[in-house]
Amino acid sequence: MTRKILALSAMEKLLKKYGADRVSEDAKEALSKVLEEKAKEIAEKSVKLSLHSKRKTIKKEDIELAIK
Repeated sequence: MTRKILALSAMEKLLKKYGADRVSEDAKEALSKVLEEKAKEIAEKSVKLSLHSKRKTIKKEDIELAIK
């Protein structure tokens, strides 16, 4: 089983910020899973971009380009 990076309490706060009155545990876990998968994709692309530029440091531009 993989370790969670994003806290479920943060998922609840995010959903409530945008209008949810109540949030189930399943909903928090589902949002966390989706966001972590998307973050993984962006991180992997960002690393490739920085390495292609012969850098070890990932910059803001790498993240922005990976999102496009």
